[in-house]
Amino acid sequence: MLIPTLSPGASSFPHHRATLRLSEKFILLLILSAFITLCFGAFFFLPDNSKHKRFDLGLEDVLIPHIDSPKEGKHASGQVSEKRIRERRTERCSHMSCRICYLTSLSCLDASHLLNALFVVIIFFLQMMKHAWDSYRQYGWGHNELKPLAKKGHSTNIFGNSQLGATIVDALDTLYIMGLHEEFKDGQEWVEQNLDFGVNAEVSVFEVNIRFIGGLLAAYYLSGQEVFKLKAVQLAEKLLPAFNTPTGIPWAMVNLKSGVGRNWGWASAGSSILAEFGTLHMEFVHLTYLTGNPAYYQKVMHIRKLLAKMDRPNGLYPNYLNPRTGRWGQHHTSVGGLGDSFYEYLLKAWLMSDKTDTEARKTYDDAIEAIERHLIRKSNGGLTFIGEWKNGHLERKMGHLACFAGGMFALGADGSPDDKAGHYLQLGAEIAHTCHESYDRTVLKLGPEAFKFDSGLEAVAVRQNEKYYILRPEVIETYWYMWRFTHDPKYRQWGWEAAQAIDKYCRVSGGFSGVKDVYSSNPTYDDVQQSFFLAETLKYLYLLFSSDDLMPLESWVFNTEAHPLPVLHLGNITLPGSEPAQR
Repeated sequence: MLIPTLSPGASSFPHHRATLRLSEKFILLLILSAFITLCFGAFFFLPDNSKHKRFDLGLEDVLIPHIDSPKEGKHASGQVSEKRIRERRTERCSHMSCRICYLTSLSCLDASHLLNALFVVIIFFLQMMKHAWDSYRQYGWGHNELKPLAKKGHSTNIFGNSQLGATIVDALDTLYIMGLHEEFKDGQEWVEQNLDFGVNAEVSVFEVNIRFIGGLLAAYYLSGQEVFKLKAVQLAEKLLPAFNTPTGIPWAMVNLKSGVGRNWGWASAGSSILAEFGTLHMEFVHLTYLTGNPAYYQKVMHIRKLLAKMDRPNGLYPNYLNPRTGRWGQHHTSVGGLGDSFYEYLLKAWLMSDKTDTEARKTYDDAIEAIERHLIRKSNGGLTFIGEWKNGHLERKMGHLACFAGGMFALGADGSPDDKAGHYLQLGAEIAHTCHESYDRTVLKLGPEAFKFDSGLEAVAVRQNEKYYILRPEVIETYWYMWRFTHDPKYRQWGWEAAQAIDKYCRVSGGFSGVKDVYSSNPTYDDVQQSFFLAETLKYLYLLFSSDDLMPLESWVFNTEAHPLPVLHLGNITLPGSEPAQR
């Protein structure tokens, strides 16, 4: 991989920041215009008071390709005439309910209505983000996460016993992209004054990497503020002792002060986890790029080389690897939890390298071929799903986490071998459809943590401990990627449905909370506002309804926590610590 080396204070991405500044001005102009429009054109947005209608932002009555009256305007073939479609669109677009349909790339006639629709969506997502952030600011500031019902700070063992402000760091780039710069400034000031990694806290290497290092690097690249790069490098130095194992496969946990590492007690006889040690590449390559320190690049490339030498049962990567012996643990393969982002980072290593890291691409292609052969099946009802391989047996269960794979298949379609781009784009669409069904078949229209495809049940959770929804982003992530690559309006429709359900069932006075049973009409809350809700879920919703020019995929690659890192346009200088590329 060839990457020019920069000094610690240098940056080679002024063009990215300039592009974003233009987007910010556009968004701020839209928001300002929105309020003017709302003031002078309130009659368009408000419901008909004489009929006491509820103001509903639903898409279901404004999406057209369907026609309300099937008997009207049809040809003998049964197809609706183009004239009748235009008439119905005109009728709908003159009605107050036609405020979202334009965002689904349907051809309504009045451009002013397009702006009204855009304003409503932008304001809706900004309000969700503001409510989540302001609640955290008021009740949990400096804590890792928020308990929105108890209205106090919250943390889990992945962050140790210290107040590291995970929500602040995780949300920074979302705030910046949305143009919420006062909130971004508040977050930056907290990072400058309070973010301290010299604490006696045992943290998850994986979680701290994707949320903190990824979040800080993204904030740096977007804003140009040196403090974010400085803090990212400080934290990365604290994680390096985790790699001091006989194999170089890092421990899952490391104490930030002592450097002592260990693995989770439940993980297959002391094994490290594939998705954890395999989800470091993007951030560590950028750390070497920015600092000139070869250690980060060398650590992740060593992992790749070690995996390349190992036998893989049926070409599949087991989820567990012992860092002492270098042997696989339990033969369990999943594209959901424990395995997911390993495959994602193989693809994104290639994309981030400006498609020069062909070794990463080949490894990804081989892995996906094995996954398609052994894990991907079609249910009796025609739903494509990704099962889990356990000791030679396919479990017909798919997790919410695995729903990211629809977007991954679409993202990797271009460049796939044997002219299979169309195949993988279609596969992405099928996974997106299945995951939408898992949402649509619940009472709350929110997806369960896991759902099965056996005993006559399809895309439905069976166990009580799999019926919860904790504000996860993976389904919406796939909608966004599918929208970017196809511009099929259904992905915006599905995203809007999910956004409305989240706002209706997860919003509480003190923020947003997960729910324990998506099949219950009276759900109870788990009382946790996850940091990834601000980092991922709200960001992907916002981008789903934004222009493709905002964070274009040709220029940015999103890490597994939705933190955008720029594509490294490679020159002829070798990355420190790497071998010269073969040409």
